[in-house]
Amino acid sequence: MKIGVDLDGVIFDSEKLYRVCSELYEVVDLKKNTIRDNKSRLFEERYDWNEIEMQNFIDKYHEYVVRNANFMPGVKEVLEKLKKDGNELILVTARGQQESKYIKITEEIFKENNFEIFDKYYWGITAKAKICKEENIDIMIDDYNRNCEELAKAKIKTIYLKDAPSYEIKDNEYIKTLYNWGEIYRFIKEGEQKCKE
Repeated sequence: MKIGVDLDGVIFDSEKLYRVCSELYEVVDLKKNTIRDNKSRLFEERYDWNEIEMQNFIDKYHEYVVRNANFMPGVKEVLEKLKKDGNELILVTARGQQESKYIKITEEIFKENNFEIFDKYYWGITAKAKICKEENIDIMIDDYNRNCEELAKAKIKTIYLKDAPSYEIKDNEYIKTLYNWGEIYRFIKEGEQKCKE
C-alpha cells in the first residue's frame, strides 16, 4: 500500500506550537485580543492581524517552530511498523513552499533522529490531490480540513488527523477522522485485513 503523509500537525506537533506562539505574540507583543476563529488552523484566519503583524509573527516564530516542534506521540513507532509491514511511505507537505531552507532543516532533523523513512519526498505542495493521484497513493494522512475535503473530492481515501480545536468533518467513504497514531495504525491494519478477505 502507498501511504501519503503530511508533515506539520501529522509528524510534528508544529501546529500546536504555532498556536502557543501566536497566542504569546498577540498577548505579549501586540497586547491585543483579536481572535476571530479559534478553530482555524491558519493563524491568518484565527486573528485579525494586519499584513505587518502577520509578517512580524512569521519572522519571529516560523523558524523557531520548524526547529523546535516535537514528533507527534507514536508517529515514529507507527510509521516504522507500517514500513516494516511493506508499505511505501511518501511525504507530501507544503513545508518549503516559501523558503527552501526549511526543507534542509527538516532533513537534518530527520537524520539526527534516525527517521529517514520515506520512499519519496514532495516538498512545497499545496495541491496534494494532484500528487496523490500521480503517485497512486492509497491513503493520505493530513490534519488540515481543507486538504482532507479536497482529497476526498478527488476520491482519495484520507485520514483526517484531528486536533481538538480544529473543524469537524463528516466521515464518509473517503474521509475517516482519527485522533492519534495508534488509531491510524489500527484503521490501516483493519483496512488491509478487509482487502484480504
